[in-house]
Amino acid sequence: MSEPARRKLLFYTHALAGGGAERVWSLLASGFARRGHDVIMAVDYEAKDNLAFIDRNVRIEVLGGPHALNVTRLAKLIRSEKPDVTLSALCVSNLKHAAAAALAGRQKRAILSYHGFFESEPQALSRTSYLLTPLLSRFTGGTVAVSDSLAQDLATRFLSQRKRTRRIYNPAIWGDANAHLTEADLKARPPVVVACGRLSEDKDFISLIRAFAKVEPHDARLVIVGEGAARAALQAEIDRLGLAGRIVLVGYAPEPWNYYAQASCLAVSSKLESFGMVVVEALGHGLPVVSTDCKGPREILADGRFGRLVPVGDTAKMAGAISAALADPGDPAPRMARAQDFSLNRALDAYGAMIDEVAAVPSRRASVSKLLAPIG
Repeated sequence: MSEPARRKLLFYTHALAGGGAERVWSLLASGFARRGHDVIMAVDYEAKDNLAFIDRNVRIEVLGGPHALNVTRLAKLIRSEKPDVTLSALCVSNLKHAAAAALAGRQKRAILSYHGFFESEPQALSRTSYLLTPLLSRFTGGTVAVSDSLAQDLATRFLSQRKRTRRIYNPAIWGDANAHLTEADLKARPPVVVACGRLSEDKDFISLIRAFAKVEPHDARLVIVGEGAARAALQAEIDRLGLAGRIVLVGYAPEPWNYYAQASCLAVSSKLESFGMVVVEALGHGLPVVSTDCKGPREILADGRFGRLVPVGDTAKMAGAISAALADPGDPAPRMARAQDFSLNRALDAYGAMIDEVAAVPSRRASVSKLLAPIG
């Protein structure tokens, strides 16, 4: 059996900032570097939130400047380095990556990845990248969606080419979990519920806070891990409901494993999630999960087999499901086994197969007539 080809890969995103997609990109780039590939991570600006996940063998290139300069510098980097395949994450980065790859004449070696739904992208440039999906998916090498629901959405609403759109679940890591955790261990813990995510409107922590006022037992505590623009509004709601002694906003944590290791349950209150990294992390720690039925978590929880699903915004049902999970956490073993379906090695294998396919395509400029042909 022949050895897999050693590739030169260029990963691109806006920065190694504190977000799930940025962590995924750090994990994938580092995973390929550890597998012996030559890996470059290109970013628009420096950030340290996910820098700890970058392997020392990954070369970081900071492009700097505004969007237009990012594109020209990325194109120059692609031309000079001639990577076998280039990959980008997040909408604005996808748009700039496609433009830079075209300028370098290597658009058929470019893979774009989508990590969220259109509704979760407030910026005009991000939304533009969705609207241009029919063109981008035809003229680049391939498109990745991080869940089946997102892939379906890209195909039906934004006309991505189905044959070039592939679902690859995000990889997750969850630190040193107790492999021997039992239901009795979970019942012995204090009733602590953890929630993780950016403090933004789409995560709908306001609804979770309101639901928690109805959770039993009444000495249960909620720890919200994350940072964002909604902090002041969330704290005001906590104070208004008299829950300051039960709910705490602890800020951003790049490795929230310690919170999972001490919690009794994970709660997800999002209005819409393309995947749900925190769901996998919590399953890896054996925790019962209560989530709104907001697309991605349904896939991870296998339609409710590995956790409880409640309607989006329904505070009464969220409170009831959390109370039930605290009272009856169930066997953690099947949940921990389910988390392994989203391991880094599985994601590396899936991306590796796609990279091999894209790298086999000759690198040449697409003709203008082909780009302007009717989209089918």
